Amino acid sequence: MKKIVVELEGGWVLKHRDDEELPISKLKSQLQGDKVSIEDSSLTSITILVKGEETDASRVADHIRTAFSKNYPDEEIDEILDLEITQAEEKASEKEPAPAEEPASKTGSGSHSRMAEENEEPEAIRDIRRRVSDLVGANEFKKLIGETIKVAPQLVGNKTHAVFNSRSYLFSIGDGCGLTTYLRLFAQTLSATGLCKMAFLSVMEERLGPYKESLEPFDNVLQLLQGGDAGKVRILSIDISEWVGKTDNQYFKTMLRAIEKAADGFVVVFRVPFLEKDVLANLNFSLNDQLSVRSLSFPPFTQEDLRICAERELNDYGFSVSKNAWEFFQSRITEEKGDGKFYGLNTVKKVVRELIYNKQLTNAGKKKASYTIDRNDTKALCSNIENAMSGTEQLKRLVGNEQVKRKIEEIVAQIELSLRQNDGEMPCIHMRFVGNPGTGKTTVARILGKILKERGLLRIGNFYEYAGRDFCGRYIGETAPKTASICRDAYGSVLFIDEAYSLYRGEDNDRDFGREAIDTLIAEMENHRSDFVVIMAGYTDDMEKLMRGNQGLASRMPYTIEFPNFTREQLYEIFVSMVKARFKYDDKLFDAAKEYFMSLSDETVTAKEFSNARFVRNLFERTWAKAAMRSQLANRSEMILTKDDFDRASGEKEFAFHFQKRPHIGF
Repeated sequence: MKKIVVELEGGWVLKHRDDEELPISKLKSQLQGDKVSIEDSSLTSITILVKGEETDASRVADHIRTAFSKNYPDEEIDEILDLEITQAEEKASEKEPAPAEEPASKTGSGSHSRMAEENEEPEAIRDIRRRVSDLVGANEFKKLIGETIKVAPQLVGNKTHAVFNSRSYLFSIGDGCGLTTYLRLFAQTLSATGLCKMAFLSVMEERLGPYKESLEPFDNVLQLLQGGDAGKVRILSIDISEWVGKTDNQYFKTMLRAIEKAADGFVVVFRVPFLEKDVLANLNFSLNDQLSVRSLSFPPFTQEDLRICAERELNDYGFSVSKNAWEFFQSRITEEKGDGKFYGLNTVKKVVRELIYNKQLTNAGKKKASYTIDRNDTKALCSNIENAMSGTEQLKRLVGNEQVKRKIEEIVAQIELSLRQNDGEMPCIHMRFVGNPGTGKTTVARILGKILKERGLLRIGNFYEYAGRDFCGRYIGETAPKTASICRDAYGSVLFIDEAYSLYRGEDNDRDFGREAIDTLIAEMENHRSDFVVIMAGYTDDMEKLMRGNQGLASRMPYTIEFPNFTREQLYEIFVSMVKARFKYDDKLFDAAKEYFMSLSDETVTAKEFSNARFVRNLFERTWAKAAMRSQLANRSEMILTKDDFDRASGEKEFAFHFQKRPHIGF
């Protein structure tokens, strides 16, 4: 027996601490074969025992290097990996045990007991059943594993493995929803049931490049299919997202024929995003022209699914979560989704690791050991901490926007009256916020959600913010489920869509997915009209164009609120409120600021592109930065904003060309 010791460079491992799976864990999950076992492992090392001769150990070592090259293609493997093969000491427990005498049966039913033991499933299969049962969601995958375990004895007993090996699969699953986990579980199932003798690198993942009329996008896949191990099988996952709707292409069919020929060495799983059922069915039908393909859908995780996954991840690290902490954990997940880029379990794991690190930092400061994540721990991760004031009070304290405030109060009153007159039936309350950037649309929408929650008109009152194009998928059939998933998250809350007009690009643009997103939004707004509020925001003219092109959308948004540009005086007041809320300041700061804002030209403050309060915030933050640098250079812990800080900030190019032209004296 040989021993392989793999050591990884510690600094490199540290750089990968936020990966979905740490390097050593990833390698462990890829170790397959009767001759291979793990003796010991840590974050940076693993000791592997290999039964057999030197050549067997060398083959395993080569596979390890290949695995790391595949998993980390941009790394110089020799710089991060040290591998040594030595002779392993044979332990007494590994020697062949003497056959034990079978105890006599006291009941006379010994033969029945032996039969029950013989029919009992092996531990490896029971372990797979437990792990599959623990999966969150993935019902169709669970059914596939159960079916595979059930049919395996028939296929193995009748030596009809080839029937199974000829089958392929189509997984419809979004990014960050556990594809690699499912593939590895599937590989382990095939190995444990004896359906396949798995190769050392049991799972390989490839992605086809963008559509091109040549074999170039298929080169990597075709090379892999030609290089299988004799008598051993790999699961090859091929992401064909770029080719949805193009599978009749001659080069794509060339790949399918190569897959068919390599059936004794590869079980192929095609991967696409979570698609509409009819699009997935058409794709499956096309693939079945040459292969026997079974399609499985993996719906996006619900909020409750993500909470369960987070709780399990925390438990794995030895931490638990108090019940009242989940509110802010969900708020943090909402923030992660808000930019339109959310990576499912990967994002959840990232947030969990931030929580654990911050908790231990707090423990170190307090010199105590606490392993319960509480409300303050999760709250500290959130950027948009909810204001303690009521929504109504927040609305009153906003600078300017008097007509907007009156309109909000009127709308809330109308909704409450309609509820009383219609026996509690919620009216349609979707809205349009129109106006230039920085006029308070997002702020007011957030406050409105809180008011509706406080008045009992929304059951949750969270705030979900997306840009219009965030609803559009990249591939055919992806947009509708993506839009529906975003809406599902926002049930009971406010769904705010900024730049909503970007969804509409004209009637003659039949290749754009914006129309599909709008159609799905309309259906959601109608079917769940009493359970969430959709607020679409954007420039007045562009929003009008959107509504003219989508009468169904316009009819479902009975309320429109116009947000005028701020006056010079209001811009100055906003700046003053920002400073007073955060810092100390000298007496001359506000004099300089007032002179600056009063000097802004008419062309500036009325321009469509002028960002209003956003312009003020940018100037405030630039002033803050100047003061911070000055204080740091002077080695002062206290920071006071001064007139000089403001002058330097307002003198920068971004802020220095907005003044009114002053009349010249003389000729």
